[in-house]
Order: sequence, then structure tokens, then C-alpha cells
Amino acid sequence: ELGALMNLDHSAVLQETRIFNQTPIRPRHSRLLLAKVLFLLYRGDSMSTNEATDLFFSTTKLFQCKDMSLRQMVYLAIKELSTRADDVIMVTSSLMKDMQPKSELAYRANAIRALCKIVEPSMLPGIERFLKSAIVEKSPTIASAALVSSLHLFGEAKDVVRRWGGEVSEALNGKALQGPSFFGGSGGNQIVSTSSIVQYHAMGLLYAIRQHDRMAVLKLVQGFSGQSRGWLGGAGSGLRSNMAQVMLIRYAVRVMEGDPSLFEQLQGLLEGWVRHRSDMVSLEAARAACQLQGASGQLLTAAVSALQVFLSSPRPTVRFAAMRTLSALARTHPDAVQPCNVDMEGLVADSNRSVATLAITTLLKTGNEASVDRLMKQMQGLMAEISDEFKAVVAEAVRSLCVKFPTKHSAFLGFLSSTLRDEGGYEFKRAAIEAIVDLAKHVPESREAALGHLCEFIEDCEFTKLSVRVLHFLGEEGPRTERPTVYIRHIYNRVVLENAVVRAAAVSALAKFGTVADEGLRKSVRVLLQRCLDDRDDEVRDRAAWALRMADNENTRTKYVRDDSTFALAVLERRLVEYCTGVRHGRVSLEGVPRISRAQAEEAQGRGRLEAMDAALVVGTSAVSAASPAVAGTATSSGAMAADSGAAAGMDVYEQQAEYASRLRAIPELAAFGEQPLVSSARAIELTEAETEYVVRCVKHVYERHVVFQFDVTNTIPEQVVGQVEVNMEPEEDTSEVLRPVVVIPAPELRCDEPSSVYVAFERVDTDVFPTASFACTLRFVVRECDPATGEPEEDDEGFDDEYSLEAVDLGPGDFMQAAYLPNSQALWEAMGADAEFLETFGLASFDSIASCIASVAELLGMCPLEGALTPTSKAAHQAVFTGRWMGGAKTVARTRMTYQKGAGVTMELAVRSEDPAVSELMVSAIA
Repeated sequence: ELGALMNLDHSAVLQETRIFNQTPIRPRHSRLLLAKVLFLLYRGDSMSTNEATDLFFSTTKLFQCKDMSLRQMVYLAIKELSTRADDVIMVTSSLMKDMQPKSELAYRANAIRALCKIVEPSMLPGIERFLKSAIVEKSPTIASAALVSSLHLFGEAKDVVRRWGGEVSEALNGKALQGPSFFGGSGGNQIVSTSSIVQYHAMGLLYAIRQHDRMAVLKLVQGFSGQSRGWLGGAGSGLRSNMAQVMLIRYAVRVMEGDPSLFEQLQGLLEGWVRHRSDMVSLEAARAACQLQGASGQLLTAAVSALQVFLSSPRPTVRFAAMRTLSALARTHPDAVQPCNVDMEGLVADSNRSVATLAITTLLKTGNEASVDRLMKQMQGLMAEISDEFKAVVAEAVRSLCVKFPTKHSAFLGFLSSTLRDEGGYEFKRAAIEAIVDLAKHVPESREAALGHLCEFIEDCEFTKLSVRVLHFLGEEGPRTERPTVYIRHIYNRVVLENAVVRAAAVSALAKFGTVADEGLRKSVRVLLQRCLDDRDDEVRDRAAWALRMADNENTRTKYVRDDSTFALAVLERRLVEYCTGVRHGRVSLEGVPRISRAQAEEAQGRGRLEAMDAALVVGTSAVSAASPAVAGTATSSGAMAADSGAAAGMDVYEQQAEYASRLRAIPELAAFGEQPLVSSARAIELTEAETEYVVRCVKHVYERHVVFQFDVTNTIPEQVVGQVEVNMEPEEDTSEVLRPVVVIPAPELRCDEPSSVYVAFERVDTDVFPTASFACTLRFVVRECDPATGEPEEDDEGFDDEYSLEAVDLGPGDFMQAAYLPNSQALWEAMGADAEFLETFGLASFDSIASCIASVAELLGMCPLEGALTPTSKAAHQAVFTGRWMGGAKTVARTRMTYQKGAGVTMELAVRSEDPAVSELMVSAIA
């Protein structure tokens, strides 16, 4: 019959629906015809408004038939056609008739769903009485239909649905519901329903009504957790529905994260839920505890113990849920998961391949060096039986393990190379390639073996992107090996045998071999490149010609081949988009695009890779199976916070500064200062605690003649709307001779959790003077009361003036320094010479470690730390190099040497050289 449905003709079906107008009605034929109509709609067939309207009113004539199966199909058709047809409100009377208490049970529930689908918000008060009565109906079928329909209506008619809070509370707190048989009437034979779905739906609707009232949500959590018995009118506060318990756990976590003062109190509740008799509730509580930031060791121990028990469950879904939670926890707290290692090793041979994969990847995170070989052998047999998605997860886990246990590089390489020879998709092969590349970079002893495996892979690689990636890596690492000629042969084979894209990448790789010191090797590479000049593809010929010209000039080789820096692509992309859309006038120059080191670019890619791997393992556990956005939004905010933090990590500092520049240009008063700031803060300064009523952060922007302070303000009070928001900045010392206030740009209105920005601008009186100052800041605004549910202020409330004290804001030399990566810092240091150097030694007794000291120095200097600058490898001594551009112009290099002695603190020597000698002294004064 499915084949017959697939070949349905749209016009023929609509023609056949004329039988709906015939008398007598044929129930079975009409029911099958409605099924065909619904299939056409679900298939995506377009239907004109006239066709939908005619079909809708033809369908309503089937209300004359009392056949229950046909009536159910009529309700479905009405709901689907209501968004396409006109005048659907005409069927309201028929639906209202079916909602009457004396109607059949199946009629009432389905009529409620259909009516709420077509009713307009303005008509809702007319049926409010019926819906409120249905919510407290003894029949769970009717009550559930009314609750879910109310949840759908909440988005369009919040004020009306909020009045039903009492009935929803009664449904949530009611005794066991019972009612007539689904197929019977309202008399004699009644079947007692043990369904507790009503509590689940009532919990979701009650939270949607009260989600903006933090105290009401807290009472909801306490009332149904046993802390406040009798709330909402019930003598007992237990929930029979496990799904409602799961929702309650998520609400409790939201309260804990929104109000830290309740953290300890509700943490005990969470620990109690971990020991719940229901697997569903216990798993949800354990997952929430593992994701909760700042969870106590006792709570984590209880969660891990519960998950350990679930690992031996006979149900695969429970084992999978427990393993996925433990796998996510192992990234941040591997020691906490180690007690489960024995149980997880037993799951390596689990019949469910997903469970086995998660078990192995988690063991790789928590295991020790002695267990690596055994795990590798187990994974080898597992790889042929799992999907490509999990193969990629395994490869990523091995990739992180390569850095953790470098002495086991031979075992890792053997495993990864064997996976490359197996069948698999692009993502899996890419993950394996990147793991080998990482291993070659971080473990020098494995470099040549890794390059050999990569050469073998590209001989028979079906993915062009992967061939290009491998060739690029061979070009970077091959010239540094003892026998570079081995790799030249494999690279040139790609020029002969591959497509144009791979051939072009091979030519670029050969060009890098032409920069080695061996003259004989350079001649051989030159011969191969000359052969490429006859290639049939323009790109290949052009690259070969460029490589030959570059090979004869040492300066060109240094600039274009040996320099490992790259442009900040996010900034370049934004400027090109602005140019194409007409926002930016004039030509686009690379001079203003900041450069970053290859290590910085790889670090950003690594963050994205780890976030993607976490998403593959964790995302999906907090989805809520409800149709309404109000319920869908009740997933734990810890998951939302993780997503937000991942998004923040994904936007690098240069992309953020480009975003700042775009916003500043949109403000006429600030656009007059220049096209973009010369320097913007690398990170915002927190001026308040995260839990306060008003959260304020400050970002500083420096122009040629002006300094702009950007205050990002967030109002966290749902009962208030604040307007005319300004920040008053008073210097602690007289700065009138160097700084003059110019303009204050207030934020017109701040609603709850909708951040906005306030700007305060100063003009530098003398552009040759770079002032240092400290400002006492006060937030000033007008407060108006508002409805927490709608966020709309009261019309007759004119508000009152109020102010809020902020932390002081400092302006120092580091704020005039652009944190820019400068390639070849050693050559630049020597070129500037000793005359441009300013050196001073500091005794910093207040620091108890080099790590904390170097972090503070980096913040004060405002410069770009080069590789390894912020990660000291020794507790006794450390050296660091920083680079930057003073006011976006003069190149500056800072070198620091530190030693630490217990009791004496840190002794630091700071030397700064700049193209402008005066800058060197200014930067050293930033520390003093």
C-alpha cells in the first residue's frame, strides 16, 4: 500500500474528495481518502488557498457521521488544513459541541487539540471556561490534551494562559486520575488509568507560566522535592511521573546557576535525586551533577557511583546514557571517573557498538600508560564494526592521547596507519590524518615514521582535500628531515598522477624543498619545477613559475616561505564583506589586517576541534520531548552555558575587535573619530560580580586623538526596565591637562537579560602625551516597574532615578599597545639595536608563582605573547617574549626573564625595544 501512496496524483485525490458531500457518508472510504490527503500534505505538495478552503469545508461535513475512527481523521485533517485554508474559524461550533462533558472521551480530547490549533488569541476568553475545566478533568487523556494545547497557546496569549495557574497547579498536585475507557462512554465500565503523563505536561506549563519569577520557580522545586510539603495545596509533595521529576531536576539546576546563594541548599537535593529508584531520574540527576560548574566532590562521587551501577544494566540505552555522561566528565575530571575503569573495560566487548566505542574513548582519557597497548589492540578489532561517526571519535581520542603519552608513539602510529588503510568516509580519514600530524609535531622522534605513513596514504587517496592537507604538511616538515629526497619522490608522483588541485598543492610543497641549504637538492627541485611549467592547468603553471623565481632570491624565500605567520582571516573576511556591501569605501589594504602566528591559528582550530568532539559525545541528552518552545527551553542551562562558552571561544580576539569597529562606525558621534580604533582591548574588564543586579563590563578603544570607554550593561532584574542609562566617570586625580570629556552616549532602555552599551569618550589634549589615570565609575539610570512575564513597563509609571557603584577603570600604557604578532621577532630585536632598549629589574614579592606573575605582566603590557610565553615549564625560572604595535604603528618587542624563590617571590628583568625609543620607557613604566 505504501507504493500506491507514493504514486498518488494530487488532482485525482482532490477530485475524489467530492464524495464527502454525498449522502449517506461512507466512513471507511472517507477515512482512507483523508489518509491520502494527509499524505499529500506531509509529502510537501503545494495546495492553493482556494483548494485548501474547499477541502476544509468538505471535510467538516463528515461531522455528521458518528464513526469514531473517521472522526479522529477529521480532527487531523482540520489541524493540517487550518494553516492553508480561509475562514477556518467557522468550524468552531462543531468542535465546541464535541468538547461538551457528555461527548465521547475521544471526541473531547481531539476536539480540544483541533480547536486550540485554529482559535485566534482574541477568541480565547470565549473558550477559557472549557479549557480550565478540561485541565482538571479526571480523565488523563482530556487533561493532557488541554495542558499541551495551553502550552501551544502560551506563546500567543500569555496573559490569558497565566490566569490558569491555579488549575494547572491542581492538575500537577492532584491524586491518581481515573476516567472512562478511551473507547467507552461516560457510564458504567470505567478503566482506572495509571498514566502520570498529566503531571509531566502540567509541570512544563506551570514552569512556562512562572519562569520569569525566580522565587516561584524555587518554591516549585522545593515543593516537589520534599522540602516544603503541602505547597500548592497538596498534603504530599511527591511526583509520580518520572518525566516530571526529570523536568524538576532541570529547573533546580537553572535556579542553582541563577542564584549562587542557593547552590549549597539545592546541591543536597541533587544528591538525593541521584539515588532515586527510577533509572531515568537518577541518570538525569547524575548528568546534571557532572555538568554543573562548581559541584562538590561529594556530589560528583555520588553521581559517578550511580553511573557505575548503570554500566552493568541489562538495557543498552541505560548503559549508553551512563557511558556518554562519564565520557563527557572524563575530559574535565578524569580522576573522578577512574573508579569506573574496571567496569568500562568490561564494556569494550559490549554487543552495542556505540557503548563499546564510548567505553574505549573514555578509558583512553582516564587510563594510564601501562594500559595503552591493551586498549589499542581492543580498538583494532572494534573499528571494523562501528560507524564512521564513532570511528572519528576514536581517532580524536587517540589524537589527544598522543600528547599525553608521547613514549607510546609507535603504538599510536601503528593503529592510525592501519585505520587509514581501512574503508571509511571523509570525516573519519580526516580525523586520523590530523592525529598523525599532531603526533609528528609534538613528538619529534615519530616525525619521519609519521611522514612515511602519510606518503603511503596519498598514493591511493580518494579525497582531494586530504591529499592537499598531507602535501602541505609534507612541504612544512619534509625539508627539516635528514633525508628530504624520500618525500620529494612521493610529492612529484602527485604532479604526474593527480587532478589539477592536487598537482597545484604538490608544486607548492616542492617549492618549500627548494629553500633548503643543500645546493644539490635545490637544483634537483628546480629541474622538477621546470617540468611543471608545461602543465595543462594555469594554476599549476603559475605556482611553478612563482616557485622558480622565488628560489633565486634569499629575501623572497624568507618572506614568503619561511615566515609561518598568517593573516587574521576573520578580520580580512569582514573587511571584504564591508567593501562588497558598500559599507567600506576605498580599496581594501592588507596593511591594517593583523597577522597571527601559525601556532595561534592552530590553537584556535584545536579549540573548535575539541568543542566539536564534545558535541558529538554530549549534545542531545538535554532535549525535551515537547512541542512547545516553552518546554523545549527547559533543558539544563548548564548545556546552554556550555554552548555559549563554546561560541565565545570560537570568536577570536581579532574577530571581536572587528565587531567592535563595526559597531563604533554605526554611531555618528564616534564615527567622526576615525574609521576604526587603532587599539581595542583584547578582553573586557568585569566591573561587577556576575551575580549582581546589573552586570557591567568595560572595553577601551583608542583612536588617534580620542579614547572611548565602552560599557556593556545587562539588567538581570525581570521586574524592572531601566532607561537613560549612563556611566559617570570621575578621575581620581586631575586630568584636565591631558584628557577632556567629549561625549556620553547613553543606552535608551535596558530590559531583563538584553545587554546594551553605553559609551563615554575623552579627547587627548596633546597627542604626544599618553596619559595614565584611574576613574571612579557610577552607573546612573531611571527605574520603571514592569510585568515580568511580558517585560512591558507600566504605562503610568514615570520611574525614579537610581545609581549603582562600579569598580574603578584604569587607563595605562598597555591600553595604547596593539597586541600584534610580529614575525621574526629575533631579527627585529637585533635590528632595533641597544639604543632603542629600556631595561629594568623588579622585585615582585607578592607573587607566589611564575605562572601568576607572567599572566599579570601580559595583562599590563597588553602585548601578544609568543609561543610558550604564558605556559612556564619550570617553577624556578622562565623566559617570555611579547610583540606589539604602539598605537597600531611602531613595532615593539618585550623580553622578560623571571626567577622564583620561596619567601622572596619573583624577580623579573624586563627589556623593551621599540622603533620609537620613548615607547620602550613607557612600557617599562606600565609595570612600575
